[in-house]
Amino acid sequence: MAERALIVRLDQKAPIPLKVAIECAAGELVALVGPSGSGKSTILRAIAGLVRPQSGEVHCNGETWQGAMRFVPPQARHAGLVFQHYALFPHMSASRNVEAALGAVPPAARRDRARELLDLVNLGGLEDRLPHALSGGQQQRVAVARALARDPQVLLLDEPFSAVDQVTRRKLQRELAQLRRRLQMPIVLVTHDLEEAAMLADRMIVLHAGETLQAGPPFELIARPRDVQVARLVDFRNLFHGEIVEHRPEAGQTLVRWLDYTLEAPLRPEFVAGGPVCWGILPAHCILHRRDRPSRGERENPVSGVIGEFVPLGENAAVTMRVAGHADAELQLSIPLHVANRNNLAQGGEIRVSLLRDGIHLMPFQPFDRRAGAARGDGS
Repeated sequence: MAERALIVRLDQKAPIPLKVAIECAAGELVALVGPSGSGKSTILRAIAGLVRPQSGEVHCNGETWQGAMRFVPPQARHAGLVFQHYALFPHMSASRNVEAALGAVPPAARRDRARELLDLVNLGGLEDRLPHALSGGQQQRVAVARALARDPQVLLLDEPFSAVDQVTRRKLQRELAQLRRRLQMPIVLVTHDLEEAAMLADRMIVLHAGETLQAGPPFELIARPRDVQVARLVDFRNLFHGEIVEHRPEAGQTLVRWLDYTLEAPLRPEFVAGGPVCWGILPAHCILHRRDRPSRGERENPVSGVIGEFVPLGENAAVTMRVAGHADAELQLSIPLHVANRNNLAQGGEIRVSLLRDGIHLMPFQPFDRRAGAARGDGS
């Protein structure tokens, strides 16, 4: 693993509780996700020195910005912070907004340096425009160029794309993915958008009430949340209660009883046979049995039911399957729309799916309200 360029440990009880640990290498992008009020923006402001937590430490490239006996003020930290709403000077051109952050550059060289930074964020030729003459995406690019003007050692992005339309958002995301390879500095991104975090981040940190609940590569974390609380925070759709039947080490399997089914799951010997367990599966791991072309894979954890909801969403269809014989047990599925049409899927129709063994994820038992959000149809 690359040496961590940014190391953050924050701990306080008030006014906003914090108990977090963040590490980020040069060239790495770490995304902070969690509900509103979980402390994401406060963490960025603490790294930048705009707030001073009661206890903790911030180290960047070997420099201590905060420690037991040290607190470096924000103006002395090389941190570039990009806000959600740009915060540009409305009476200054794009170039002048960037020049205003170039205090360490000789005045005669500032305009050329500002143009270089605007070129870096694909705003060449728009240097003399005032903010009101720029689109939302262009204003955000100016904000990024201004953050880079401080020659930062870390780039902090606080919901940078939330104020622009979806098309512009996707374009800015692509540009950030390209820009980070050129910058080779630690980048911390705050976002409410799990899809955005999954696309851009090397690692994702899930926060709740100011505390780190789980950290890891985005797709691994989304598919294998630590517990039900994390599962709900990452919008894990299918959560259920079950019972461990037995472990079969020779086959690499753990058997789980759920409703009338005995499901094969990857081996998890840490769960006690006969004990309760929570388990889940992503919609993408629920595979439709096609009427026109049966396959051997249909023998893998087959489950039958009736379509309760069928909602086309672009190239896919969101399908709710009510498990046969259990009206309150529902599976959320995502099926390519052309496959759904070929199989004549519609509300009220019978359906059969396979729950892929490697997609079944076991979690410690925890009671939850099956009527709340994703946690429905637990069969308990």
